[in-house]
Amino acid sequence: MDRKEVRITLRLPADLHAWLVAVAKRNRRSLNSEIVHRLETGRGNVPADDQSP
Repeated sequence: MDRKEVRITLRLPADLHAWLVAVAKRNRRSLNSEIVHRLETGRGNVPADDQSP
């Protein structure tokens, strides 16, 4: 499957950003990968596990 990517600018509250950075580090993911993983999991496209996207 060929995945197209789109770049966006996202504004987050500083505390939410800090939390996401910490969670991404703990999960050994980039911040972007953590956000994508959480969005896909929430949408039901990916099983909720510890696999990197």
